Amino acid sequence: MKRVLALLMALSIALLSGCGRQGASPVPPDPPVSPAGAADTPGVLVRVAALKGPTAMGLVGLMDAAAAGEASENDYRFSLSGSADEITPQLVKGGVDIAMVPANLAAVLHQNTEGGVQVIAVNTLGVLYLLERGDSVRSAEELRGRTIFASGKGATPEIVLRYLLTQSGMDPDRDVDIQWKSEHAECLAALLTTEGALAMLPQPFAAAAELKNDEVRVALDLNALWESLPKDGGGSALITGAAVVRTAFAEEHPEAVSAFLKDYRQSVEWVNGSVSEAAQRIEHYGIIDAEAAERALPACHIVCITGTEMKGLLGGYLQVLYGQNPQSVGGALPGEGFFYVP
Repeated sequence: MKRVLALLMALSIALLSGCGRQGASPVPPDPPVSPAGAADTPGVLVRVAALKGPTAMGLVGLMDAAAAGEASENDYRFSLSGSADEITPQLVKGGVDIAMVPANLAAVLHQNTEGGVQVIAVNTLGVLYLLERGDSVRSAEELRGRTIFASGKGATPEIVLRYLLTQSGMDPDRDVDIQWKSEHAECLAALLTTEGALAMLPQPFAAAAELKNDEVRVALDLNALWESLPKDGGGSALITGAAVVRTAFAEEHPEAVSAFLKDYRQSVEWVNGSVSEAAQRIEHYGIIDAEAAERALPACHIVCITGTEMKGLLGGYLQVLYGQNPQSVGGALPGEGFFYVP
């Protein structure tokens, strides 16, 4: 019962910090392509699930390659969902092999499946931004005395915001006025009608807000603010999403996991290096529209960080979350078995 309650609490935290709202949907395929030299025999079936938003945007190059028969020896099947509660049961029950999920949920899943889920990569760094109308905020200190509209109370956005304010020398309960809203759209509406206020929005909502109103600008990148903090001899990063694998699948098919990581890294490199083209593919797969994707991509911090670097950055991030709210990572920090490091 305790495990179930912990999972439900962490899942609610992940949902509040997520970007998608639509239901689960299969990825719309391109017309079949059979290139010369393509393997006649399918490889290992790898079922990959992702949330509509930044954590799925880095996959589109791989989706195209798989549809054209140009990926690795793996036989990929992709599905996109609007919220983490649509992916989690599939992962736990074995209906999905690899999933892109909120970073804190990865830790909770590992513990509540007794090691049945491991993290294989960090796939998205921080995507939270503070927006304003005008040009009055250029540093964290200039937030003092301001109103900040935000959504995600009790979830990772609140933990991150309060942590960064505290580390910047402010008392989040006294030096700023944080007003919590239920949705990102409410934050933006409040920003547009409140003089001198700011709104905390994730990408790609931040990019869409800038596109819709030329008075709105990004005042602070919370990812950059996190990076500017003293490291105290350790390392961490503001992390949004991670790729996880079912432990049983990784043990049975280690070569398929290695192939996926290679394919995914190539996909991320293509997405970050071919923004305009990638934005069109992101729209094709129903993630977000191309105009918003093209503006948001450079600010989404899409990555493929694996091995010991992943372990250090993600471990440090989870330590921060645990220090602010232990339930955000399932009540305890995950052990060494959480990290898949071949």
